[in-house]
Amino acid sequence: MLENYFPVLLFVVIGIAVGVAPLVLGRLVSPHRPDSAKLSPYECGFEAFEDARMKFDVRYYLVAILFILFDLEIAFLFPWAVVIKEIGTFGFVSMMIFLAILVVGFVYEWMKGALEWE
Repeated sequence: MLENYFPVLLFVVIGIAVGVAPLVLGRLVSPHRPDSAKLSPYECGFEAFEDARMKFDVRYYLVAILFILFDLEIAFLFPWAVVIKEIGTFGFVSMMIFLAILVVGFVYEWMKGALEWE
């Protein structure tokens, strides 16, 4: 029975080795010569002038969440497009309902001003 788990164990060991080996190799091979320029904080070529833990505007998070939401929703179109001939009319109608709901959500967010950036 344990021989059935050997491929899983082998997969885990190889995964750990692939993740850890480059880190160890980089630590052993790379030169370690820190200087003031390498250890200084870097922000777009300028010295850091504010705290790194400053608060962002809520609109930034709202736009980011909306982007992720609509991006993931659009990802459902690719598998649908591949099997459109096999799923027939039922698949087409269900995807049109899905897209209609997506468009209604997009128009709602647009009308609420969630996509406006001042």
